[in-house]
Amino acid sequence: MANRHLSRSIALQTLFEWDFNNCDNSKIADILKRDIDEFGPGMTDFSFVEKLVEGVVNKKSHLDEIIQKAAPEWPVDRVAVVDRNVLRVGLYELLYADRAEVPAKVAINEAIELAKTFGGENSGKFINGVLGTVYKELGGGTEEEELEAANRKASSKTGEKVILEQLGGAVICAREGSEIYLAMVHDVFGYWTLSKGRIKEGEQVPSGTAIKIKEEIGLDVKIEDELGSNEYTTTDPERGRVKKHVTYFLAEAARNDLKLKETGGLDEAKWFSAVDVLGLKLYDDILPIITKAITILAERKQ
Repeated sequence: MANRHLSRSIALQTLFEWDFNNCDNSKIADILKRDIDEFGPGMTDFSFVEKLVEGVVNKKSHLDEIIQKAAPEWPVDRVAVVDRNVLRVGLYELLYADRAEVPAKVAINEAIELAKTFGGENSGKFINGVLGTVYKELGGGTEEEELEAANRKASSKTGEKVILEQLGGAVICAREGSEIYLAMVHDVFGYWTLSKGRIKEGEQVPSGTAIKIKEEIGLDVKIEDELGSNEYTTTDPERGRVKKHVTYFLAEAARNDLKLKETGGLDEAKWFSAVDVLGLKLYDDILPIITKAITILAERKQ
């Protein structure tokens, strides 16, 4: 395990130099060899560090999209060079490593330790927040709850303020004869989910939700039943910890073309039949919301 930690440290230093100097990918092998010679003279197995560096470089665009999704108010190019490369390493292990070999909690904790060692005063907290958010979006359970509990405990000791944000989203349905269709959006994590957005201060949640849906997918909707809500926490480097409360509604619309707003977090919007939606790759906390909506719609058909 000590060799794994050393390998991650060397990988980070290699990626830092590559990123800081805007090197092309052809130079990464030379940088890595030099760093291994300097920082790992006793290493005999280089396969792990080579795989890690190669994986981050090859998946950089996708990893950066996910960082932007998890910290939407902090563009990747404005994140400190050390921090963004720690995030890339941690995300690569979180998303692509064999979970039996590198459990999610190990990937997150190792990234936090790298941030504390090589980053700034708040780097560990920032890395913890972003990776915790990604793990939660991936459907993380017990390990994520442990991270959140640790964060709450730390916040209570330091008096850190947690900002609450209200968001609104909807299961958007369109009727064509006896068929029911739902409008879904696809995110960079590979999941289909519901259109949503942040409600401005002073806005009513239902009307604010309709506005955000119009902005995100270009669709006029009529908000109807409230379906439920969920919460998750992210970390913003400037504002600190942000708890996001999302209220979901059932909404009716005409089955018009969807016009997805260009963002770093979503890459597609599409209509599906209600039956087909349940076969999509969905987040665990979204599935009950969609199921409830489909049940209501089915009852109304009778």
